[in-house]
Amino acid sequence: MRKRTALWWLYQPYKYLVFAPVVGVVTTVQASLALVLSLVTSTRAASRLSAVPWARILAFMTPMRVRVEGREHIDQQQSYVLVSNHQSQYDIFILYGWLGVDFKWVMKQELRSVPGIGVACDRLGHIFIDRSNHAAAMATLQEAKKRIVGGTSVMFFPEGTRSRSGRLMRFKKGAFRMALDLGLPILPLTVTGTRNVLPAGTSDLMPGSARLIIHPPIPVEGLMVSDCSRLSNQVRDVIASALPSNQA
Repeated sequence: MRKRTALWWLYQPYKYLVFAPVVGVVTTVQASLALVLSLVTSTRAASRLSAVPWARILAFMTPMRVRVEGREHIDQQQSYVLVSNHQSQYDIFILYGWLGVDFKWVMKQELRSVPGIGVACDRLGHIFIDRSNHAAAMATLQEAKKRIVGGTSVMFFPEGTRSRSGRLMRFKKGAFRMALDLGLPILPLTVTGTRNVLPAGTSDLMPGSARLIIHPPIPVEGLMVSDCSRLSNQVRDVIASALPSNQA
């Protein structure tokens, strides 16, 4: 539990009376905008004009400062399999708002039913998988491969869920199988600081700062399915290298 400091007490009225209503209004407006734009323009443009401002506005209103390192490692013409650690819901704001790459999320099927957001994500081409049905999940990923072209990437949280302890958890293999199947480089991403803004499994929001570290891409040419575990461990080590020692 977070220590109840004077700042914590002062922030509570703002969180409930200002920030929470702003979240509702901004999310409704930007989700509606995404739906409209998806009908008249490309999903890439719709995402850039709706999702990126959504993430930045809510981060600003928290407030949360964001610092990005390693942007020079991104080739805008290259598609990647993006792999990030996951400590907080605020990781989504960081990646949407500051990464600067067009991508499709791989997200759990249950999010499709979230009012507004589920429909908008579906229209923007994000990928919903049923984690309770391995065969169905693999079929969905196979179908989604045709969207990952021309500089559009696919985003995975390979831990599968947010880390409640803050420590980097074991990686699932889906991201690495897709990278091998598509022959796409993996772009490892490390997000730090968001757990202090909003710890997993709580509503204990506080202002703070976060960093997004973009690591050099890892090529997969010449690798086979039998190399999947080794590749997973390599990427996990890269992501862990930018985490505090008690989270790696």
